[in-house]
Amino acid sequence: MRTQVAIIGGGPAGLLLSHILHQNGIDSIVLERQSRQHVLRRIRAGVLEAGTVDLLRAVGLGERMDREGRPHNGTAIAWEGRDRFFIDTKRFTGKSMMAYGQTAITEDLYAARDAAGGQIIDEASNVQLHDLASTQAYVTYESNEQIHRIDCDYVAGCDGYHGVSRQSIPASLLKTFEKVYPFGWLSILSETPPFPDICYCYHHRGFALASMRSPMLSRYYIQCDMDTKLEDWSDERFWQEFKARCPKEMADKIITGPSIEKSIAPLRSFVAEPMRYGRLFLAGDAAHIVPPTGAKGLNLAVSDVFHLSRALTEAYQKSNTHYLERYSDMALRRVWGAARLSWWLTNLLHRFPEETPFDERARENQFDYLASSEHAQASLAEQYVGMPFES
Repeated sequence: MRTQVAIIGGGPAGLLLSHILHQNGIDSIVLERQSRQHVLRRIRAGVLEAGTVDLLRAVGLGERMDREGRPHNGTAIAWEGRDRFFIDTKRFTGKSMMAYGQTAITEDLYAARDAAGGQIIDEASNVQLHDLASTQAYVTYESNEQIHRIDCDYVAGCDGYHGVSRQSIPASLLKTFEKVYPFGWLSILSETPPFPDICYCYHHRGFALASMRSPMLSRYYIQCDMDTKLEDWSDERFWQEFKARCPKEMADKIITGPSIEKSIAPLRSFVAEPMRYGRLFLAGDAAHIVPPTGAKGLNLAVSDVFHLSRALTEAYQKSNTHYLERYSDMALRRVWGAARLSWWLTNLLHRFPEETPFDERARENQFDYLASSEHAQASLAEQYVGMPFES
């Protein structure tokens, strides 16, 4: 087979890139290791930055989002022993965010690619990238016990942290930066009306978060130890612990129900540099992971796709490689901004093992400053809503 861009990974980053390239007259083939059913069962992020919302609308993917999504114009913080307060991101930035689940976005993208006759090859195993430093890159994969080859101009690595793309960059050129946090998040998904606000809770028992996916789909999290076992946590125990970490007036408004999904996720920060090697360009989790505290993971994948799709479009339509040559630097500036914000929020809102009384008092003072300073709130709001895509 022959295509212009071979896209490794059929999650939101790979599908969105394929969709935008098609709109600009550029051919692509998407290779996905899992089945479509498996991809659509993944439960992931649901808070979209203003730039993500605008981009989805601009490329014709906003109709269902605007119909079923929930506008998100701020975030509340409830600190034990202090009044809960609301950071009004719309007031500080003039921009609106959206609560709309990643699963729904993936469904929308599959529908768009199917309608356009896009080529998505599911259950492609043993994907390997070849001759990336040359002008004749190609990809091989196995399907139905046969080896297939795709010749291409460029390869987009959108296959996540465990994918082959980043591993195809020579170790002598790749730099990685990582911070592993000494706790995780235990979460449940329930078909219940969500708490009205996305609310972060700091408590001596640990962090908690009330989030939302749709008017009848709620996501709740609590900080947990790394050795926590799912089988030890019944729904009843989870709800009891979650409510114990909330102010009473908030806990009384939480509508509980059976969980339809329950999981434990470790928290870590990871960044790989550079995000380009020869004809290979990384995007999304293949290049970076951030703690979910800042709601940046999916949004970073979208911003990567914006920068990469623009770069490829300029190269094909105008023979202008300016953006291709600067893709890694542009993408990484936004990545590090999101990584820093997520790190800062994680440190502010969580209890850490073996922390000292000084650490605790300093954290309390940081919160008091945030609660009392409109300048501090405006700075957080600007970063939370999302910095503009780089021109």
